[in-house]
Amino acid sequence: MKKKFSFYLITGLLSLVIGAFLFKSCNGDEEGDLLPAAFAFEDNLAVRYTTVPTVSIAVFTQDIQKMEVLINDSVIETWKAPKKKVDFSINTLELGIGAKKIDLRTTYDNGKVYTDERLLRVLSDLKPESWLVSIVSSLSHNPENFTQGLEFDGNQLYESTGQQGMSKVSKVDLATGFDIVKMGLDATHFGEGITILGDTLYQLTWTTGKCFLYDKNSLQPLKKEFSYTGEGWGLCNDGKQLIMSNGTERITFRNPKTFTVERTIEVYTDNDAVVNLNELEYIDGFIYANIWMTNKIVVIEPETGRVVAFFDGSELVQQGRGARGDSFNGIAYNSQSKKIYLTGKNWEKIFEVKLTKPAV
Repeated sequence: MKKKFSFYLITGLLSLVIGAFLFKSCNGDEEGDLLPAAFAFEDNLAVRYTTVPTVSIAVFTQDIQKMEVLINDSVIETWKAPKKKVDFSINTLELGIGAKKIDLRTTYDNGKVYTDERLLRVLSDLKPESWLVSIVSSLSHNPENFTQGLEFDGNQLYESTGQQGMSKVSKVDLATGFDIVKMGLDATHFGEGITILGDTLYQLTWTTGKCFLYDKNSLQPLKKEFSYTGEGWGLCNDGKQLIMSNGTERITFRNPKTFTVERTIEVYTDNDAVVNLNELEYIDGFIYANIWMTNKIVVIEPETGRVVAFFDGSELVQQGRGARGDSFNGIAYNSQSKKIYLTGKNWEKIFEVKLTKPAV
C-alpha cells in the first residue's frame, strides 16, 4: 500500500511539474504563472497551403474574459468568456506560404493578459518535380570572374563579379568569355546580382546596402543609386518589378523607380523552407535560383513562393569548375534564342543547357 501511495504521489507531482512547464505564460505578469488557455498542438505548427486546417485550444479556467488568436499581430478569431475547448480554422490561401507568428492572447476578468506564442509554417502543397539538365555546348568563361550575376539583353551577355577590389560589371563576348566593356566598383563594395530593365542595368552589393545603376550600353554609372537594408545576393526582373534575394528563403519584389518593397514571398517545398537563395533569373514566368553551396537550382512560382521543380548541376560542376573554380552560380536566359546558360564562380566554362521535364 505504501509503495502504491508513493507511486501515485510521485506521478502526481511529476504531472504538476510538467503541466507548469507546458503552460507557463510567455507574457504573464508574474514569472511562473500558468496559462489560462493554450494551443492544443505541441511546439509549433506546420500546415499545407490550400488546406483549411482546424486548430484546437485547451481552456484551463472559468475566469477568462476574452480570448483571441492573432496571426502576425492581426486578430483572426475572438471568443467571449470561453468555458471549454474551442476550435478555429486557418485559411492558408489567405495567409500565403511561409513562417507566421501565431499567438493566443487570453485576458482574465481582472485584466491580466497572458500569451501563448508559437510559430505557424505554411508549407507548399506541391511536391517539386525533378528535371534533368543536359549540356548542349560549352564555351569559354574567364576564370578570373567570381560570378555573381549573369544576364542577357538581346544577344549581349552581361556579367557581375564579386570580391572587394575585384568587383565589376561588364559586357562579355560569349564566344571567348572575355570583357568587351567593363566598369569596376570601388574597393569598399562587393558586387552581387544584376538585371537589366529598359536601358538601365541594376547591380546589387553584398553587405554595403547599395544598388548601383548604369547605362546598359556604355556601362557608365548613373547619378541615381538606391539604398536598402540587409544583404544583396541575386537580382532579376519580370518586366515590371525588380526581384531580389538576400541569402534567406525570402524574395523581395521592388519598384524599379524607387526600389521600395512592393511585396515579398517565402520559398518553400512541401517539406521545408529553401534558404541560401542566390543568383536569380526570370524565365517564362518562373524564378530560377541557384542554391548557394550546392549544385542545385530551384524553379519558383513567383505568385506564391512554391518550388515547382529543381535540377542538379553536378555534371556541369565537374566539367566546368576547373582547378580553382568555386560555387555553381550564374543563370542567364536569352529570350530571343530561348537558350539557357549556366556557369559558376571562377569557372573555366559556361554551358548552354537543355532542361527536360519528366514525362506526364
